[in-house]
Amino acid sequence: MHTFIIRRFLISIPVILLITMIMYLIVNLAPGDPIDMLVGQQALTPSEIEQIRISLGLNEPIHQRYLKWLGQLARGNLGFSYLDHQPVLDRIAERLVPTFSLMFFVILVSYITAVPIGVISAIRQYTWIDYLATALAFSGISFPNFFSGLVGIYFFSLVLKWLPTGGLETIGQGFSMVDRLYHLLLPGLVLAFREMGVLVRYTRSSMLDVIRQDYVRTARAGGLSEWKVILHHALRNALLPLITMLGLSIPRLFAGVVIIEQIFQWPGMGRLAIEAILSRDYPVLMGLTLCTAVLVLMGNLLADILYGVADPRIRLSGKR
Repeated sequence: MHTFIIRRFLISIPVILLITMIMYLIVNLAPGDPIDMLVGQQALTPSEIEQIRISLGLNEPIHQRYLKWLGQLARGNLGFSYLDHQPVLDRIAERLVPTFSLMFFVILVSYITAVPIGVISAIRQYTWIDYLATALAFSGISFPNFFSGLVGIYFFSLVLKWLPTGGLETIGQGFSMVDRLYHLLLPGLVLAFREMGVLVRYTRSSMLDVIRQDYVRTARAGGLSEWKVILHHALRNALLPLITMLGLSIPRLFAGVVIIEQIFQWPGMGRLAIEAILSRDYPVLMGLTLCTAVLVLMGNLLADILYGVADPRIRLSGKR
């Protein structure tokens, strides 16, 4: 397993480099100029604007700027923000905890609820339970995050007044885990609603495939109870596709938090990405792209490792 992890890590390095190269081209060739965003309504002469461009290195060819960015990256430096001149690494670091707490909450809630619903839906196929679970799953998949977020704010915040409309914590109150969870509930549940829809469908489909296998019929014929057959023989093999989904859910969740954090004013990486896009803050965008790419590759590696743990027949060897 150690050899497999090392090989996957080494393979990930050129993948990350390719991702950064493509994103650097896209970001720098996109319409708009960061100088225009920085200058704003200021009456500056062309020579002053050119001096700002030179100070930021925007007068150099794009390939030279990319190589310089790689050189800074090799020294652990992601550059400085065009807006406030703070280190990009510091700006991203202060947004990591809110985003990770939101994503962890979503993954925890969605798996705890979706897996039992999917299992029950499979073993009660074509009953009202199955139809209800399918309807809820398709609702979660069909409704976009911005719509679910606005509906959640309207009902739970404005009508019922159970949860706050947004923010990380109550203004004027010190740090409190209860208060932080109170503000996390609504954006987390809205984002988990879509994730649950995907997981319920995958769990149901996987369970239906497993419970029709010969070894499950043999276990039933041996006199085991139905729930023991399901939990000890069918569920473990049915979980294998869900482990793969765990790795694939990371990029999907990152796409979701960009919208959810903006709607709920959640100060995470998604909201920082929107701010950087609107202000053409290229160093921040590249830093966020790099962090996202690393986390996605780590998620896929974790999924492969868990796949081998769940199924002993899979050998994570160097020959794989």
